[in-house]
Amino acid sequence: MPGSLTISHHESAVTMDHGDAARLATVLSELAYLLEIPGPNRINDAQLAALCEGRAPDRAELSHWSQALAAELKGRL
Repeated sequence: MPGSLTISHHESAVTMDHGDAARLATVLSELAYLLEIPGPNRINDAQLAALCEGRAPDRAELSHWSQALAAELKGRL
């Protein structure tokens, strides 16, 4: 939930509430799934471009990153 995470340029470690970490891991796993599946429920190219914040859209890279981060979070829960 909002407020359970603080990130600054001056701190080396970041902490997150357990429930938020579990929820974020699920969201990242679902994102990877929606990037990979074929069909009408797949994240489209315009949505992919928005998720890449102006960088060249790379569906495979974003999917891999999302899945890897989700796995890392789940491994720490």
